[in-house]
Amino acid sequence: MAKSGALNGRLVVLMGGSGFIGNYVAQALLERGARVRIASRHPEQAFKLKPLANLGQMQFARCDAADRQSVERCIAGADAVVNLVGSFSGNLGRIMGEAPGWMAEAAAREGAGAFVHVSAIAAEPDEDTEIEYAAAKKLGEERVLAAFPKATILRPGILFGKDDAFINMFAGLISTLPVLPVFAPEAKLQPVYVDDVAEAAVRALEDPGSFGGKIFELTGPETLTMMEINEAIAAAQHRHRSFLPMPDALSALFAALPGTPMNGDQWQLLKQGNVASGQFPGFDKLGIAPKPLDLFLDRWMVRYRKHGRFADRVSA
Repeated sequence: MAKSGALNGRLVVLMGGSGFIGNYVAQALLERGARVRIASRHPEQAFKLKPLANLGQMQFARCDAADRQSVERCIAGADAVVNLVGSFSGNLGRIMGEAPGWMAEAAAREGAGAFVHVSAIAAEPDEDTEIEYAAAKKLGEERVLAAFPKATILRPGILFGKDDAFINMFAGLISTLPVLPVFAPEAKLQPVYVDDVAEAAVRALEDPGSFGGKIFELTGPETLTMMEINEAIAAAQHRHRSFLPMPDALSALFAALPGTPMNGDQWQLLKQGNVASGQFPGFDKLGIAPKPLDLFLDRWMVRYRKHGRFADRVSA
């Protein structure tokens, strides 16, 4: 455990901490000597972090974010709280709108010194489009700031990482299919490295005096279209692939079908793009230089190549 630092020995509760972002936030906190409580519907999914913690440094709590009493029990005794709960299914207004307010109220009652709420770029919704996910995210921010005015709101763009569900989904398809449809091919994205977002969350916890009560838009340093992302993945796999731009009407129909990997909200969000508005500070104000996707992509795609690291520069 670290011997000094603002978070050394402090109990930080990660609500929804067993998910993709939580894995990285927890590691950053453990490195700083914080005590970490993973609160999640399935905390066992974070048991893989146990070897990284010292004795007594990590706790696990089963939590239902839709149950106020469950939320309050998990935040008891917290010195700081990070809310990472997010979903595209279920009662979004409750778990991403109302529940963050419960968390902030509980944190305030416990005397927590910092609260970080991880929202999304989508929380600044397009006025012409009704998207339940975006509305819930916006409500969550409002409830958090009402209950904990010095909370820090982080709005990351689409996250990428070695074990993500975004790049890896396309990578799997590209490795097996010779021809692939591309939805919203011209939509602009600023993919952001998950480790950078985790670092932003921890820095906000360390210095709530500087970063509390503010909204930060966290996006990567490059803007790519969906078509460019697919082409970059194929190139990193050393594969020739044909990509078919899909008309919006057909894409919307696909998203409306049950069992597809993209629902209506996800399609609408993708269609409108995912870039910073420029109305809020970003990584630079947190002292972080975000990393681009191409810094990692070639290495991450080795396992998808036909012959792994022995693959030719051009494959089928």
